Amino acid sequence: MGLIPTYLREINMTSVIIRFFMAAVCSGVIGLSRGKKHHAAGLRTHLLVCVGAASVMMINQFTYDFLGYGGDIGRMGAQVISGIGFLGAGTILVTSKKHIRGLTSAAGLWASACMGLAIGIGFYEAAAVMCVLLFAILSWLEKLDEKYIKTSSDLNIYIEYDSTVPLSRIIRCIRNLGWRINGIEQIKTENLKITSLIMILEIQNRNKSNSEALEYINNIDGVMFIEEI
Repeated sequence: MGLIPTYLREINMTSVIIRFFMAAVCSGVIGLSRGKKHHAAGLRTHLLVCVGAASVMMINQFTYDFLGYGGDIGRMGAQVISGIGFLGAGTILVTSKKHIRGLTSAAGLWASACMGLAIGIGFYEAAAVMCVLLFAILSWLEKLDEKYIKTSSDLNIYIEYDSTVPLSRIIRCIRNLGWRINGIEQIKTENLKITSLIMILEIQNRNKSNSEALEYINNIDGVMFIEEI
């Protein structure tokens, strides 16, 4: 802890600039990695959350040190943690197939706010370590998850295709890839031009991830939409 000069732990123009800059850089690293993958919360969202959280803690420290306000110094930070839940809730979606999306984005925003609080109060060491960990979790572990955890022989998919295309053609294309169809359930839709199905597949080629399998099926002529459920 002695590596950081004491004046950077205090509220002054230098420490304020450094804290805002560090909040922008750390959240920018996380936001860029998410934005490149077209997630709901990208660069600007993470920047706003982290910089805003940092400013709250600096205001808190300023009122305590210079204005002499007593009370709990962590009270405003606690409000940030609870308030970020409303923003995180906006990134969580339940699709019509009852598939939940956006949990990682919501958790990432919450963690970004926590990182901003650490920076704002002058706990630079924790914020730096947290930035590295968040980047590793959201970037590298996603690849690990995709390679080892999501490489499964079973795949449940929701698929929409042009109703003029015979189902037998899609089934034949899937089987030609060496996959077994263990179940098909048709979903009723109001659009008669589109047929919706839930298919249970058994992937024979275990060297391919689920995302690669979905890409194969999506390229079948007549398929309009596909997602894993």
